[in-house]
Amino acid sequence: MSEIDAHAPLRQDVRMLGQLLGNTLQEQESPVLLELVEEIRRLAKHARAGHEEHSQKLSEKLSRLEPELLVPVARAFSHFLNLANLAEQYHRVRRRHAYQQSQRKNQRATMAELHPRLQRAKISDDQLFDTLQDLSIDLVLTAHPTEVTRRTLIRKYDDITDCLERLDSVNLSDIERNRVMATLKRKIVSAWNSDEIRQERPTPVDEARWGFVTIEQTLWNAVPEYLRELDEWCQANIARSLPMDFTPFTFSSWMGGDRDGNPNVTAEVTREVVTLARWMAADLLSHDFENLHMELSMLDCNEELRQLAGDGREPYRAVIKPLRDRLIATKGYLNARLADEEWHGEQPILSKAELMEPLKLCHRSLMECGMSEIANGELLDTIRRLNTFGVTLLRLDIRQESTRHADAMATITQAIGLGDYTQWEETEKQRFLISELTSARPLIPRHLQCDADVQEVLDTFRMLAEQSIDSLGAYVISMAHVPSDVLAVLLLQKEAGMETLMRVVPLFETLDDLEHAQATLHRLFEIDWYRQHIEGQQEIMIGYSDSAKDGGFLAAAWVQYQAQEQLTALCKQYDVRLTLFHGRGGSTSRGGAPSYEAILSQPPGAVNGRIRITEQGEVIRAKFTPFGVAIRTLQRYVAATLEATLLEQPAPNPEWREIMGELAETGMQSYRKLLREDPRFLSYFRHATPEQELQRLPLGSRPAKRRKDGGIETLRAIPWVFAWTQMRLMLPGWLGADEAFQKALQSGKGGLLHEMYERWPFFRMIVGMLEMVLAKSDPQIAAYYERRLAQPEDRKLGQELHSRLADMVDLVNSITGHSMLLQNNSVIRRSIEVRNPYLDPLHMLQVELMRAGRLKTEERPEETRALMITVAGIAAGMRNTG
Repeated sequence: MSEIDAHAPLRQDVRMLGQLLGNTLQEQESPVLLELVEEIRRLAKHARAGHEEHSQKLSEKLSRLEPELLVPVARAFSHFLNLANLAEQYHRVRRRHAYQQSQRKNQRATMAELHPRLQRAKISDDQLFDTLQDLSIDLVLTAHPTEVTRRTLIRKYDDITDCLERLDSVNLSDIERNRVMATLKRKIVSAWNSDEIRQERPTPVDEARWGFVTIEQTLWNAVPEYLRELDEWCQANIARSLPMDFTPFTFSSWMGGDRDGNPNVTAEVTREVVTLARWMAADLLSHDFENLHMELSMLDCNEELRQLAGDGREPYRAVIKPLRDRLIATKGYLNARLADEEWHGEQPILSKAELMEPLKLCHRSLMECGMSEIANGELLDTIRRLNTFGVTLLRLDIRQESTRHADAMATITQAIGLGDYTQWEETEKQRFLISELTSARPLIPRHLQCDADVQEVLDTFRMLAEQSIDSLGAYVISMAHVPSDVLAVLLLQKEAGMETLMRVVPLFETLDDLEHAQATLHRLFEIDWYRQHIEGQQEIMIGYSDSAKDGGFLAAAWVQYQAQEQLTALCKQYDVRLTLFHGRGGSTSRGGAPSYEAILSQPPGAVNGRIRITEQGEVIRAKFTPFGVAIRTLQRYVAATLEATLLEQPAPNPEWREIMGELAETGMQSYRKLLREDPRFLSYFRHATPEQELQRLPLGSRPAKRRKDGGIETLRAIPWVFAWTQMRLMLPGWLGADEAFQKALQSGKGGLLHEMYERWPFFRMIVGMLEMVLAKSDPQIAAYYERRLAQPEDRKLGQELHSRLADMVDLVNSITGHSMLLQNNSVIRRSIEVRNPYLDPLHMLQVELMRAGRLKTEERPEETRALMITVAGIAAGMRNTG
């Protein structure tokens, strides 16, 4: 089947969903609205074809919309883009089914495709299986301001996807098909009549609840399903079975734990989020145990189970029922904790072992009694869920900025008469911290007088001491520069009374921090107490956002790569196993890349069977819904981590390293020259992009800036990238790389760049990410923002940037040898083309709303809401934001 034919069902789904949405507009609103929306779409389509008069008509039509039409028109185009996303997501499931049915073994990032390559590389099946069992893949869910989609709407979207899957069935009768179509229409009508945008800024708890939905809706079932699939492959291809307690996955979260620059995340908020996560785990497990109670009605059991179950006729149910009841009681206990009330009910389930041991006993008994099919059915799925999610659902990371801990230490040292800790030399700080870490006496005075910020830091550590360590992940220190930054956090944990200390993870995020990461870690490893404390395990977080914002994408990527090389070598020298935690965002300039390619692009030896990586906001739903996509994502992570561990990745030769250093230096100078030296830039950015509006809109729980004062340097990486994405210039993704590549090509290094593209996964990923960001850019849309919003004196800068963008496209095509962007990915190229006539009206409407809003002293609710809808709609259409 040709690629065009293979994707015909996707085009049919998009067309069908568009027609149903049109019917909904006509019936739920008015034929006039549908006619208006269709007219706008036709004008946009003709304008895209190059008809200038239609572009002018479109602009006039949108600028003259009646106030009461702003919201419905914006919603119509936003809804279509969301429906197109659902169709594309389901099509990924359809394509996976096609691969499975055809028995083809060439689908990338699968065990079937990887295994022959491992065999050719002389990797034995024993080595493969041992490495597989040792995998540690920790996916860390983080929030994003545009992806706080209401849970009500998420469920409707999931129902729409279910309808698409049912329509694919070849066995549907006409009556059944008509019923599915009726359900599909009803869900679209229901979504249209639901408010998709929160009217108030979401709280960190709202964001955390949103993260729980992904686990509840797909991952809870996808993980055991994928492990069953993996186990069957192992049995069929390498004659081995996965252990019952095997799971390569851990799920963590920053939602409700990331307090760096977010005053809304407090100790109380984190306590509530941890409790809510445990409640969700208890709820999901109680349903599992209810199903097991129904399933395990067998009479035969071994003597071990009989002793536990007593003389009842149905021994398995006798074991399962009390656990189910205790899980239900656990929800009551956790509700009482949330309400700060006493609990007088049944003893809650507080640890995984309380459930795991009885489940394993039931499994052993069923196996010994000849009922392996039952043992390896729902019971094994529940055991695997429990191994993956525990009784805490996920593990909450804590992130805080290093100076907040130093300020707390200074308050303590001043209170006990030792002076200001922040003024001490680094060696003096280390001596003091190690002395206190090894001391049995308490350090913090009982009635310490401190300001609100220090009190919040101390309250956070006391709150953490109350939690089970199973609920907690890593304590991440942003802006970590010196060993004392890490030691101070360990000491504050000890002083708070934590019996088991959280692992402390320094985050190296600026270019300077990344360049000095090896030296910082080396100084830590030279401390005997610290080396003994970590017991041969060290985690380091690599920041992608701030380093790219600091020096541009190209320079940041090279510094990140070198830092990982150096950290990997250092840990090998000290016989320490390193886990690299990649703080990637959704966009190119924040490290966003396909997971398979991103893992394989790491330096040789950097993966070593374990990886942590953030999955942010809009990426979470793209990777983990619907069910089939979630399984494919898990499959990709396992295959990529295995491949990066077992197959020797090509290291850059000296010539590649030299040119990469030159590219990075030129790119950084070019990037900084515009941002720091061009007097037009700040005014252009503030006026031509929606940066001002993004700060005001109630989108995410975190402030757009780390400080209220200050300029671009204080703006967070997400809104920095988000603003450029909304107006389609995509500047952070390519700025600087254009001059770097131009200089290299002019000096006759084009052949070398193409060689690097063909043979070096790291460089191939860089070029691939640039290709994607360029394909999503649109100088015509950016020019419209400039004409309508920028100051006249700033528009010349816009013209210069458009020219550089066009040159960048030619440069990338020259390196890849392609005649067009995404030449080898017609599906994504076609997806962008299909979306543009629906995106263009949202862009133009957004511009008109911004233009009107900037001229008014008072905001109108309908205009604010319409603006929020355009922001979310463009984000949906672009498929990544910040």
